[in-house]
Amino acid sequence: MTSRADMAPAAAPWPALSARAMALVYLVACVLPIGIGGLSRAAPLDPWEAFGAGPGLAGLTAMAVQVLTSGRFRAVSGGMGIDRVMAFHKIAAYVVVLMLVLHPIAYVWPTWLDDPARGVERMTAYLTGADWRSGVIALGALVLLVAMGVARDFFRYEIWRGSHVILALVALGGGLHHAVSAGRLSALGALHGFWWGVGAVVVLAFAVLYGWRWMRLHRQPWELRRVEKKADRVWELDIQPAKGSTALAYRAGQFVWMTVAGRRFPLFDHPFSIADSPRRAGLSLIIKEAGDFTSTVGELQPGTAIGIDGPHGTFTLERHPGDHVLLIAGGVGIAPIMGLLRDLVARGDRRPVRVAYAVGQPENFACLDEIEAAKEVLDLDVLLISESGEGWDGATGYLDRDKLGVLLDGLDPKRGVVLMCGPGPMVTAVSDTLEDMGMPGERVIYERFDYAGGLAARQDRRRTLGFVAVFAALAGLVALLSQWLI
Repeated sequence: MTSRADMAPAAAPWPALSARAMALVYLVACVLPIGIGGLSRAAPLDPWEAFGAGPGLAGLTAMAVQVLTSGRFRAVSGGMGIDRVMAFHKIAAYVVVLMLVLHPIAYVWPTWLDDPARGVERMTAYLTGADWRSGVIALGALVLLVAMGVARDFFRYEIWRGSHVILALVALGGGLHHAVSAGRLSALGALHGFWWGVGAVVVLAFAVLYGWRWMRLHRQPWELRRVEKKADRVWELDIQPAKGSTALAYRAGQFVWMTVAGRRFPLFDHPFSIADSPRRAGLSLIIKEAGDFTSTVGELQPGTAIGIDGPHGTFTLERHPGDHVLLIAGGVGIAPIMGLLRDLVARGDRRPVRVAYAVGQPENFACLDEIEAAKEVLDLDVLLISESGEGWDGATGYLDRDKLGVLLDGLDPKRGVVLMCGPGPMVTAVSDTLEDMGMPGERVIYERFDYAGGLAARQDRRRTLGFVAVFAALAGLVALLSQWLI
């Protein structure tokens, strides 16, 4: 245990919107331009024009809001947790595309009903005419951006990140130009000024993300002190503030975005969980070789300059209290779990603590000596599971109900808290099993490595129903307020 003199400053709770507050702010922001448009002195729209203008106005605003709800601004979405943020961001992108595709279709629809040939001719004019070109470019960039998001695994990470930023700027810039140059309601007056304000917010957001944060990465550098192999293709990096830099104030279980050496620019950063206690001046990251960047992490040399942006995330015991604690790790999901365990040891926590740690092969286990040593300080029981039993005399298979029952024997599931990190299928199965055992869903907190199975777990489906309710409310408000434009 480190001395008190070595402690990093404790992280104060970061002010952030709750999920409900964020939903309310989101709805108000998206429909605000429709309300302002109703005050325009332009000639009133006919019903179909109004039906087309409403989704266009709301969709363009929602596209701008996507920049702020991407998880990088803690004051906006820092209270939601990374799983919820990513799920919302993904679904919202589809909703934005739908609204902005409906925008021109609604304008052409009555013409198409009267004369399909003229309807096609009118739509062709919209898509090819110079007056609407910026809007068409914006919509094309948006569709390509969302398509690349769906096919993200087919692209190198840095290429995908760079393309994402460029396409977002094209879509937003083109959309705003289209609004102020071609929109009848937006040509003059308050709505015209509103779009300039939205543009200013977008520019400021990108300036913060890729300008101010780039300067911070270089003005507050960190330094790699040590690289240690912890398991097969798993490395632990000991990172310390460089001379003149301050220690990071964070909570155990949070994560940071890390860049290395000459690539200390936000486009090249990668997210890694902190595997350390804030009661130490530096921080540790446990990283598995699993991609282009991580494949060379074991080759980094002491003294390498490191860029750290953070902390982020709500995967903390301060955020999720309980009378007893169950920590569950799958594979390299041990990183934030070790951070939580190390902090519990550093604080001498007196609550019952249970750890379940599952890997594919026995050689994938990391930090076993340290986990065993934690029993000297904590009321700790540990269950180690290898999917393969070859060369392993411990538990094998999966973390099922029987194993969880043994681990939680004597503990009231309704009074504890679970923090779990691992691959999607494991998180899904264990989350649902714990609920079947009487653990309230809101006490099962998890982060996972992928989001492809976003509707697999019961808890995910409940969250998604909440998102659907938000977007259904948005559709209703857009339809209702669009009548204000007639």
